[in-house]
Amino acid sequence: MNHLTPRYLGRQPYEPLWRAMQRYASTRDEHAADYLLLLEHDPIFTLGQAAKTEHVLFPGEIPVLPVDRGGQVTYHGPGQLVGYPLIDLRRLGIGVRELVTRLEQVGIDLLAERDIVALRREGAPGIYVGVAKIMAIGIRVRRGTTFHGIAFNVDMDLEPFGRINPCGYRGLEVIDLKRLGIAASLVDFAADYARHFARVFGYEPAPVVYDSVLPGELQPQTA
Repeated sequence: MNHLTPRYLGRQPYEPLWRAMQRYASTRDEHAADYLLLLEHDPIFTLGQAAKTEHVLFPGEIPVLPVDRGGQVTYHGPGQLVGYPLIDLRRLGIGVRELVTRLEQVGIDLLAERDIVALRREGAPGIYVGVAKIMAIGIRVRRGTTFHGIAFNVDMDLEPFGRINPCGYRGLEVIDLKRLGIAASLVDFAADYARHFARVFGYEPAPVVYDSVLPGELQPQTA
């Protein structure tokens, strides 16, 4: 089986981590390690490559950052589990469509384990409970490898979603685990996410490494 190292990084600012992922995707070779980075971000709105600025209604004090993932506008903030798979699709033998399908399946299985039925929606990647979105997907593939990933609402302030048209949909309802009656710490939920991710993607099970410092391969290069 393929090997994956899941790492929980705690709370991180968005842009430095994004730049580190870009570098890793651009420089890794066929022997490079696959990682699943798990964390939460400081508050930020990010605009994917398909995003229209009119979907940012009134950001207020929250920064807005155009990035190179697919998709539209979304919000990241404390209490949201962000998962960044830095994986080699060629090694796994899958394409982009299968990647998205499997990312959705991880979320569906996580919620099924908590007796919550989650669904896909045609043409709108992510997973939904009823009409409300609980997990967003926005990925980038470079040289057959991935960065960016998923954002799963666990226990967060959902007010900032009202300042945008989430994922480009006016009035899209957004929900989190807490409002579904599920109490979960981000650390515990991250461990469950890593377990399901390894199973769905065919990696051998591995314990989560808890360390706020990026692995050496992702560290900013110094002169």
